[in-house]
Amino acid sequence: MLDAAATVFATTPAPESVTMGTIAAAAGVGKGTLFRAFGDRDGLLDALAAERFRPLRTAVEHAEGDFATGRPAVRRIVSFLDAVLRFKLENHNLMRAREAASVTSRSSDRYRWTYDVLCGMLADALPASTHRSPHYLAHALLALVQIDLVDELLAGGLSPDELRRQQAAQVTAALAIRS
Repeated sequence: MLDAAATVFATTPAPESVTMGTIAAAAGVGKGTLFRAFGDRDGLLDALAAERFRPLRTAVEHAEGDFATGRPAVRRIVSFLDAVLRFKLENHNLMRAREAASVTSRSSDRYRWTYDVLCGMLADALPASTHRSPHYLAHALLALVQIDLVDELLAGGLSPDELRRQQAAQVTAALAIRS
């Protein structure tokens, strides 16, 4: 069912209008089966996003690659936010539907986990003498990867690669620490 939903979202020009009926038909099941499995459309969107997000979450939780604890904190933050942006670009329609859903994206487990990880990284990166709140800065930096802003910047002519470069520059500047 999640594979069918992924295909539907990847191929639709209007992901916010995809219905449970459309997904059920693509999966070859009744709508009731989807509702029993996921509760509602938001539950299905959350389950699909969580499945797609799992590789990034695993890499961070196991401190693999760009997220290794021995790397400078600023580089880990830039890499982390870049990975979140790449996730959103690669799953654009799904994220468009999810962030347009009636439950705000900031209430999702994915957002809460991303926020908590970023707060921890920021606490490591910000000198105590700055008196800057990692909590405020985490929310501000996560605003850079909200799909509405990503869409606006892409529509304004930025390529995905340039968007990623601009985000890295903004994150580094926001931290006011050399990477």
